Amino acid sequence: MMHNPHFLVLTAIFSSPVVQPVMGAKGFSVELIHRDSPISPFYNASLTSSQILRKNALHSMDRLKHFQSLINQSAIQSAVTPNGGIYLMKLSFGTPPVDYMAVADTGSDLIWIQCVPCLQSQCYPQGSPPFDPQASSTYKKIPCDSDSCQALPRYQCSNDVNDCQYSYSYGDKSFTKGILSTDTLTFDDSNGQKTAFPTSIFGCGHNNQGKFRSPSAGLVGLGGGPLSLVSQISTQIDHRFSYCLVPLSASSSSKLLFGQEAIISRPGAVSTPLVSKTPQTYYYLSLEGVSIGDKTAQAGSSQGNIIIDSGTTLTYLESSFYSSLETIVKDAIGAGPVQSPSESFSLCYGSETNINVPEMVFHFSGADLRLQPVNTFAKFDDNLVCMLIAPTPSDLPLSIFGNFAQINLQVEYDLEKWTVSFVPTDCTNQ
Repeated sequence: MMHNPHFLVLTAIFSSPVVQPVMGAKGFSVELIHRDSPISPFYNASLTSSQILRKNALHSMDRLKHFQSLINQSAIQSAVTPNGGIYLMKLSFGTPPVDYMAVADTGSDLIWIQCVPCLQSQCYPQGSPPFDPQASSTYKKIPCDSDSCQALPRYQCSNDVNDCQYSYSYGDKSFTKGILSTDTLTFDDSNGQKTAFPTSIFGCGHNNQGKFRSPSAGLVGLGGGPLSLVSQISTQIDHRFSYCLVPLSASSSSKLLFGQEAIISRPGAVSTPLVSKTPQTYYYLSLEGVSIGDKTAQAGSSQGNIIIDSGTTLTYLESSFYSSLETIVKDAIGAGPVQSPSESFSLCYGSETNINVPEMVFHFSGADLRLQPVNTFAKFDDNLVCMLIAPTPSDLPLSIFGNFAQINLQVEYDLEKWTVSFVPTDCTNQ
């Protein structure tokens, strides 16, 4: 099983009657708000943009290591760095619906939330009361002999009750334990209509400890495993979803779209196949190389060699692949690099040199994706410009296509055709 936090904010309002999941031809969309965006209710104005980027870059390396530990070991360890995720998501649980903020992540599966009873020593502060199952008329526990329970990487049953008791351990020793359950999940469409999904499977967490922290009350997985949100509602959303990530400084929210609304309708889209690998939570693509002008850095092995992840800030390339790309970047820029301000960044320049950041083309299988400077370099307050692409440690033969590389792209996941598509988009106007 996997869990990664990251990504997006969904808005749900809970006073009017809830619409059951009849979405017609269009589907529905929700807002995504980056945790560190100026429009986030949890924005820390005391942090500079450089401090925010450095903080998220450190989370990226932690996340990379957790990905690798899960891939190399067993699916009992989750790949998430709890609440290191960038995007928060608002949704409601139960009847009547109660709204919560949760981390949303394309790199994890399980949906879980802190639940009553939740002793102070066993749960973390979240800024609102934990979910009370007894207050919901539609809450039910899932029996231990169910297929859903047995889809968990770790569960147990007691002799006197048939509840499915789950336990998830994370790569950083954080964990959540509780009862696998069902209840109604409700989302507020960005057009104001409510969409509810009855009998959604989630973990009612009674013991959640480690690096989880407010404002999130839990996690929502958007990965490819059977317990993720997109897997559970796949037939109702035509097996597709997409998102459009705005720059961090934008005064508008990103968007997460489901069903027909997720379809890319503008020209210029390119598509690449998803590759089936273990763990099935992750979305694997094949990156054949990266070009600048007429020079190309070739990937050593391209079949399913990169995970596309909305929860990792930087893009990571396998070390020898990265070295080839860095050589081409240095040749294209011409100026001499300077010392990196952090081990998170490998290539930096003094901004006073007015470097021209080159356009890069990522050659995915069947899809040449052009990335703009906003996707590949960032300016720091201390007169530095650093590349947002870094090498993985030599013992981690893994690449990740992170969320900065996906800014101002509509990214569509078609889980029936098993493809990911990209098209340049001004996401601030979506």
